[in-house]
Amino acid sequence: MDSSTTALLFCSLLWTVCAQAPVVSVEPRSAGVRLGESVSFRCRVVSGSQPVRLEWKRTNNHPLADNVKIGPDGSVLTVANTRNGNQGQYRCVATNSVGRSTMMASLTIKHSPKVRVTPAGPLRVRLGEPVALECHATGRPRPSITWQRHGTQLVTTKTEDTSTLKVAAVSSEDAGVYVCQAQNTEGVAEVKVEVIVEGGQGAANAPKAPMATVSMAEVTAVEGHTVTMLCQATGSPLPVVSWSKLRAPLPWQHTVVGGVLTLTSVGRQDSGQYICNATNTHGYSQAYTQLEVDSPPYTTSLPDQVRLRPGDTLLLQCLAHGSHPITFRWTRVGRAGMPAGAETIKDGQLLIGQVKLNDSGTYKCVATNHVGSSEALAKVTVKA
Repeated sequence: MDSSTTALLFCSLLWTVCAQAPVVSVEPRSAGVRLGESVSFRCRVVSGSQPVRLEWKRTNNHPLADNVKIGPDGSVLTVANTRNGNQGQYRCVATNSVGRSTMMASLTIKHSPKVRVTPAGPLRVRLGEPVALECHATGRPRPSITWQRHGTQLVTTKTEDTSTLKVAAVSSEDAGVYVCQAQNTEGVAEVKVEVIVEGGQGAANAPKAPMATVSMAEVTAVEGHTVTMLCQATGSPLPVVSWSKLRAPLPWQHTVVGGVLTLTSVGRQDSGQYICNATNTHGYSQAYTQLEVDSPPYTTSLPDQVRLRPGDTLLLQCLAHGSHPITFRWTRVGRAGMPAGAETIKDGQLLIGQVKLNDSGTYKCVATNHVGSSEALAKVTVKA
């Protein structure tokens, strides 16, 4: 056997022994975010023969949603302004000349409960007739559902997402306000139903537990503006009304006058669920307003510096966190126009198929929404 054949066999043996299929890790392996928030997963090559190509896919083989962005090298998957449809599993697929491997990441979209009661009140019932009130609630995590009257929890029939309150034959004492409340880690929602019993005697002047209502269940405001929330309460004696915020103190710039909560110069941190509390000697009642504060975009470029050779492909990703929808526009600083062949292929992505020496420079991405705009710069250097 001549020396060249021996060398080839040795190299082949060395390649077989040393070459390895890729091994990857994903951080975080699972994430739970609120509806509208953003989240990123990073896929990292732990070992394996280079080059290794990375790509992200949905485990159900559905295409990635339009608010899912992949970084230029394929390692980072970002879901911006999450929607319910983004929930599920994503897999990072790593491929090289030897083989391939995958690693999963799981995304859960959390949101506060929503409640619907049938039949809706006020409900008029004849003395002695049966009554059935059905409360249906949705939310993630799945909310717990309770029926209450005068602050006391009632016995009900429950299924996975429904709680039914039944009274076989109503009496005068059954008249009043019934509250279905759904609660999870993201908030509380409730619906009140008034049951009016006809044919009975006497309760027109009887003491009544409070019933609180808010003027708006959902409020959207722009960062820096003033927000007012109105709460009204009925009951006998007249209830005392106060305001609180779920799992947080009220913003320090707030006032409460006559059931009206005023927040001045709101910020993103003021978003959340606000609770109107009405109390008298016969019980308490709560009503809820969800506040969402819109903000201008915060923009970054991925990468923000890149060095290329003539003929290479340039791919820049502009990422923005803020209130959606967000539009993107790329320009070149100090130049009248963009290079020939430059194109925006997806939201925020700038592509130049084959760069030239004179494509060097600073590129600017401007992200804009209905609140405002911000910009990010990327320095591109092309050298032979």
